[in-house]
This record gives sequence, structure tokens and C-alpha cells, in this order.
Amino acid sequence: MNEQKLTELFAKLGAPNPAEWARSQTQENIPQLARFLFLRQAWKLVVGENDPTWIQEQADIESSAPGGAIGPALKRLLGQGVAAKDLTTVVRVMQWRLLASLCYLLDDPGCVENEVKDVLWRLFQVSENDEPIALIGGLHESVLETEPTGRQMRS
Repeated sequence: MNEQKLTELFAKLGAPNPAEWARSQTQENIPQLARFLFLRQAWKLVVGENDPTWIQEQADIESSAPGGAIGPALKRLLGQGVAAKDLTTVVRVMQWRLLASLCYLLDDPGCVENEVKDVLWRLFQVSENDEPIALIGGLHESVLETEPTGRQMRS
């Protein structure tokens, strides 16, 4: 795909600076489309900035269910007058930090025991036959760039 068509596709998909993503893919051979799509999908798993519906959904989880400790904790926080917007901000920032850490972990397993230093992992773009096409690396570098509000988790 040529750079102009790729720029148009990035723009359609909502990428910030679509021409920059397209230029990097065509001129530097970095699989930016795969990188962007992974991060776009990952951000969809993060609580929305102006969507407090997650609070009631989580508060209604049975305490005996996996993760059920969240319901009573949320009810106590709300009972103390903590604003839904503040809860959402705390959760979003923590989810962003986890996402960034997981993206970094894909490139670097960190400090592990000597016996398992040869156990590594990576994220790859794959063909329809599940064959690796391109390494998708450095995702942590683009996590904030792809944050849906464009404010990079700032107020």
C-alpha cells in the first residue's frame, strides 16, 4: 500500500498524525498499522473517561465471584462521597499504567532467574495462516500517543 493510501487508512481508523504513522511504515519498514491497531483495541479495554457506568456494573458483582471484592469497596467509596469522576480517573490512570507496563513487558521480560533467561516472548503480526510476518515492537513508546482523548492521561 502506498503512503497516501496508508495515510488515508490511518486517518479513517482515527490515528493521531496519520501521515507520520504511514511515513514510518513505508520508509522505515515498521509495522505501524499493526502497532496502531493493537493499541487502539487495547485502549478500548480501558474505562472511558466520561463513562461512569462501569462503577455500577462492578458494584453489582457478587462478592463470591472472582474479583468480587470490588463491589463492596466501590460501595464504601461511594458511601464516603467519593465522586464517580474521581473513581473513573483513578481507574483509568491505573489501567493506562498496566497497559504501558504490559506493552513494555512484550519487549523485555525484565529481571528473571538465570535458569529462565532464555525464555522470551514477543508480539508478531501474523498471516492468515498464523505465520509471523513482522515483529510488533516498541508498543510502550506509542501507548500515550494513542490515548483516545489525546490528552495523554492529563486533566
